[in-house]
Amino acid sequence: MNGDDAIRADGLAKHFGPVVALRDVSIRLGRGEILGLIGDNGAGKSTLIKILTGFHQPDAGQLFLDGEPVTLRSVSDARQRGIETVYQDLALINDLPVFLNMSLKRELTHRKTPFLDKRAMRTLARERLSEMAIRIPSIDTDVALLSGGQRQAIAVARAVFSDAKVILLDEPLAAMGVKESLVILDLIREVKRRGDVSVIMIAHNYAQIVDVCDRVNLLQHGRITYDRAVGSTSVQELTELIASEYRQRGISHDDPAPR
Repeated sequence: MNGDDAIRADGLAKHFGPVVALRDVSIRLGRGEILGLIGDNGAGKSTLIKILTGFHQPDAGQLFLDGEPVTLRSVSDARQRGIETVYQDLALINDLPVFLNMSLKRELTHRKTPFLDKRAMRTLARERLSEMAIRIPSIDTDVALLSGGQRQAIAVARAVFSDAKVILLDEPLAAMGVKESLVILDLIREVKRRGDVSVIMIAHNYAQIVDVCDRVNLLQHGRITYDRAVGSTSVQELTELIASEYRQRGISHDDPAPR
C-alpha cells in the first residue's frame, strides 16, 4: 500500500452482461495531485468514475483510500468518505440562487428553530466564492442566469468546500467556449494551489490536460495503457496515441482530439 495516495484502484473489472467495460484497471491518485484521464468514447472512463464514486460496484479488484482497503457501497457512502463528483449536468437547481445551491444538502438552520439561516448561508457562500476567486453577479442570482462556466465553477467550489479529499470532474469543459473554459481552468489551478484536494479530470482537449494536470492516464479497451507525468509528454504525443488506435481499427478520424 502507498499511504501517499489519496485513492488507488487495483485490478478493477466491470461487466454489463456480455459487455466488458473494464478489464484490469489499476489507477492511483496522489495527495494534492491533478490527474488527467483521457480515452476514446466507450473506453470505460465513465464506468471507472462511477465505481470511484460508489455508483457502480466492481466485479473484481480493490479500492484503497488513504492506503486502506475500502468498499464504496453507494454515492452517499463515497461522499461521507470525502469523494465528490461533478458531472456535466452539475446537479444544480436552476431556479434557486447561488447561495442556496452552494449549501445544497448542507443547509444551515437557526440554532433553536428548523428554519433556514439564509443570512449565514449568504455570508458563507460569499466567503467561499471569494476564496476561490470566482466572480458572479451576485450570490442572490438564480443559477439559470449564469453562464455555463460560472455554473460549472459553482459546482466545483461546492465540491471543494464539502470537505472532499478527492474530486472527480467528468468533462468539466465540454461544450464550453474559450472564455468559459478559462474560468474553469483557473479554478482548477486554484484547487491545485491549495494542495488539500486531489482531482481526477476527464477531458478530450489534450492542451487543457497538459496545462493544468500533473499526470495523465490513457484508458483503452478497459485498461490503463499509458501513465506519464505531463512534463514528459505533449499534446502531439497524446493525439498520436489516440490516432494510432483509430488506425489499428481501420477508422478514419481526422481530429482525434475533439475540442
